[in-house]
This record gives sequence, C-alpha cells and structure tokens, in this order.
Amino acid sequence: MSNPKAPADPVETPSIDARLVRKLADILKDTGLTEIEVEHAGLKIRVARELTVSAATTNYVQAPQAYAPQASAPAPMPEAPAEAAPAAPTRATGDIVKSPMVGTVYMSPQPGADAFIKVGDTVASGQTLLIVEAMKTMNPIAAPKAGKVVEILVGDAQPVEFGEPLVVIE
Repeated sequence: MSNPKAPADPVETPSIDARLVRKLADILKDTGLTEIEVEHAGLKIRVARELTVSAATTNYVQAPQAYAPQASAPAPMPEAPAEAAPAAPTRATGDIVKSPMVGTVYMSPQPGADAFIKVGDTVASGQTLLIVEAMKTMNPIAAPKAGKVVEILVGDAQPVEFGEPLVVIE
C-alpha cells in the first residue's frame, strides 16, 4: 500500500513566499544595500539590485532571484556585462590602473585638499593614486608599480565602473 501522506517527490521543495521577496526588495530600497540573502528551512532567497549609471541620472533595477534548496542543481550565474569602452582613447603607453569596483572617484583625501597625483608626478609602488568610494566606504587605489604618471583618465567625483581605466603609469 502506498502512504497517502508521503510526498510524490522525495525532496520536498518549499514554496517561495512572494511577500517575503517584496519585503526583502523594500529593505534593499530603504537601506541602500545592493544585495540581501536569507536562508530558512532549506530555502535560500537572494534579492539583488543592479546599479546602472547614465550621464544624467542613476537608475536602480531590482532583480529578485530565488534559489531552490541546495539539494537541487545550482542556478546558472548571469553573464557579466560587456566591458564598457574607455571614456577617452589613451595615447600614452604604460600600465593602466583600472577601477577594482563600481563607485565614485575622488582625486584628493578631502574636499579642497591637494590631489593625490597629477600628470608628470613620480609615484612609488603602493602609493595612493586616488580614492574610489563604494557604499560609503573610501577605498584607496594604490600604484601597482613605481613610475611616472603619464595620464589621468578620470575626473574628481566622477562615477566609474568595474574595470574602467583610471590612470596610466609609465
């Protein structure tokens, strides 16, 4: 005899609560976070939003994603967006220092202070070239090698994308 209370599938999949996903999306919006993940009773829900920057405004795109319990196959990872072309063609030769994150570039340690670097400066390996602010955290960007600053490809308070060229050191 078959057991009427036994599930048809040996791995029972919990249902996704749409209200919970909406609540998590609201938390992202209210707190300014870009991602939140909750796991309860074998169900993992991850809600993330992608920040896109245009010349005039900043748009927030909410992308709720739910994952099945870990017993099932993992969800495919979204493809990385195509890398944006540099803002201006670089004529200088040398090593290009790229942004390690999405954020806002600041050329000096505080408003009104002298810039960390200017074209023609000689920098030491590890010296701070500029700061990239991401999620209210100031991240110093260090010179990967000693050399001369040939070109600065960004301006103060300019938004930058991951991998965007910032400085050329020769």
